[in-house]
Order: sequence, then C-alpha cells, then structure tokens
Amino acid sequence: MAYAEKVYKVRNGQKTKQFTWRACYKKPDGKTGTRPGFPTARLAKEWGAQQEAAIRVGGWTDPTLGLKKFGEFTREWLAVQNPRGRTTMNRHERLEQHILPRWGHTPLVAITWFDVEAWARTLTCARSTTMDSVGLMARIMNGAVDARHLPANPLAGRRLTGLPPDPAPQLADEESWATPEVVLQLSRRLGPWLGMHTLTAAFTGLRWGELVGLHRDNTLIERRQRHDGGTFSCPTLRIDPKIGNLAEYYTRTDEGKRQAVRVLEPPKNPQSARMVDVPPFLASLLEAHLTASTFEYTFCTVTGKWWWRSEWFRYIRPAADGREARPSARGTAVKEEWPPIMPGLTMRLLRHTHDTWQEQIGVRTVLGYEQMGHRYPGIKGTYRHPTPAMRQERLDALQGLYERAMKNLEWKTLWES
Repeated sequence: MAYAEKVYKVRNGQKTKQFTWRACYKKPDGKTGTRPGFPTARLAKEWGAQQEAAIRVGGWTDPTLGLKKFGEFTREWLAVQNPRGRTTMNRHERLEQHILPRWGHTPLVAITWFDVEAWARTLTCARSTTMDSVGLMARIMNGAVDARHLPANPLAGRRLTGLPPDPAPQLADEESWATPEVVLQLSRRLGPWLGMHTLTAAFTGLRWGELVGLHRDNTLIERRQRHDGGTFSCPTLRIDPKIGNLAEYYTRTDEGKRQAVRVLEPPKNPQSARMVDVPPFLASLLEAHLTASTFEYTFCTVTGKWWWRSEWFRYIRPAADGREARPSARGTAVKEEWPPIMPGLTMRLLRHTHDTWQEQIGVRTVLGYEQMGHRYPGIKGTYRHPTPAMRQERLDALQGLYERAMKNLEWKTLWES
C-alpha cells in the first residue's frame, strides 16, 4: 500500500528542519518505487495510490522512464527498426540535421505539441522536410508509448499549421510534366544508349530504381490473356520481386563515416511488383537496344555498371537545361551548343509525365494505378481488375502520342544516323 515519508533538505552538508514528502509505492516487480518533491503527505500518498491502481489494471507506465532523453530513446528505437536502406538514410538525415539538435536532450515527458509545432515553424528547410521531421518524431514517440515510457503520445494525430512559405520554388502545372515532343527531343539529344532511359521512363512510368535495376531477362516479357475468343498478348517490363529494384543510399561505418551503397532491394510495396505494358514502338526500340548490348541490366552505363544518380545528372542536366559550346582544348572534347529543351526536367518528372499522359488519354483508373505500381484505394481495388480491352486501349493511345509527336517534329526516325 502506498505511503509517504519525510525527506529533509540538506544545506552545507547539514540536515535542516525543512522537509518535503516522498511518495512510495509497490512496482509490478515487487520493488518500491518512489517520487520525491510533494509538499504534503496526503498528496504523496494519493499519487502513490494512483500508481498502484494503474498497476492493478495494467495501464501503468514507470514515470522514471518518461525522464529518459529523447535522443537516448531514439537510439533504442532505431536499433529495432528494419526499413529499406534509403528510408534509414533519410531518417538519419532528419534526425541529425533537424531533430536531435533541438530535442536530443529533452526528456520524453517534457515534449509537447505546442513546443514541437512552434519549433517546426522556425525551420527553414523545405516544407516536405519539416513535415517528415515532425512525422518521424511522432513515430518515435509512438514507440515510447508502446515501450511503456509514456502513457500517451502528445504528437499523435496532430496537424501542422502556420508553416512559413516553402523556400523551394514550386513548379507551375505546365512545368510538372513534359510533352511527347520534349521527351523525343531529349532522348535524341542523349543518343540511342542514354536516350532509351528517358524514353522508357516517360512511356512506362518506371521509377528510377526500377529502371536501372531492370534485368534483361525481365525486359519484353510477353503477357498473354484470353480475350474475345482468342488471345491478347503484349510485351511488358517485369518488376520482379525476386530481383528487386536498385537502391542507392549511404550507411555509416563504425568510425561514423558515410559509405555509399548500391544494392538490389525488394519492391517498396506489393503493388510495385508488376508487369508494365509496352507500346509497339518502344518494344521495337528496346529489342534493338538489347541486341546491341551484352550487359546483364537493360539500362546501365556504357561499361555495364549500375548508374549513380549523381553520374546520371551529369548527362541529363545539360541535355535538358542546355549548354554553351566548348571549343577544342587540350584534354577535352569539342562540344556543340545545346539550347534548352526543358530546364529542370528530371527522371522523377518523367514518371509524373507518364501518369499525366495516362489521364490525358483516358486510361481506366484501375489499369492506371496498376501500371504505376500504386494501390487502388477502397473496396473497388478488390473488385475491379484491368481487362485486355483496357490494356489495348492504353497501348494504342500511347502509340498515338509517339506517332503524333514524330509527325509534329517532322522526323522519320528517332535516332539520328
């Protein structure tokens, strides 16, 4: 049963006549738990009785664990997580650059939504980074509740308001996707080897990791389905869960140094493991691409290696943004001037482009979700399924986009001889 005991104050090594009361109660393991600092015996007994009542109904949390520093508990939380490599990297970046400098030495019990929201409003990073940081804090605090360090998470279910304007420039709608003519011009400028990367990304919607991790054995796999008394067939690109996607991130050595990693990881979710239908023109170009290559992966460097993102940027940035002419010089090649095609264009924007095209050409929603590797929301995702007729309509429309763009550009072939 809870009780209270006096705690005399000490000054200059001598006990004084002043005292406070300490609450004493029995913990689940039979040991005595205490909490000092109560002004009266009654308050100390009441608090101790509340702890024992919570223990009896199974809802007790040890108040001493709530005093653990946020940074200390974060290390414990990270140690039992097992996310994908890039997710781990992103979490460490958010923690090191934004969260721990402010909250690392704060007791868990002292963290409130009022203070977290006020802190978030002072951050000068991109709005998405701010929201990711607060979301990560909320997940860690959920872990503290699950570990019985806190009775409740003060950040759970709360919504950030009053954030400052995003410092990152926002693209206008017309800059968030590319026209078929732009895609063809960019691909021709990059040439047959590199241009197949951008062309395939725009006309299939593959993610960067899916594209560069695509094995040649999963390229142009035939899809066959019963249809209209016969068989529907079309070539596909298979995102194979057994092989996975290429992931690029960094880990930390025992000395704390960053170490870059490229590995194949399983698709990010079940919907991402899929077969993406390929229109006829792209199937022909991919077949020629594979014939000209002896490498294991379809979209690799000219030496057969996996791409680094930074290395790929060296090629796509001048091709999209334009470049000045470079006359001959010792140790450098002559480069002609390239006018801009679409400044700021990225591989991610090409994935946005494909889904925008799907909406433009009226692809059925259930098929559009499937081809992009997204989960169709709600009960309709269980009941609705793509049919061969839907697939053929999509392929015909994508073929039409390509043919109209070639006609508009007055090109007979995509690649220059």
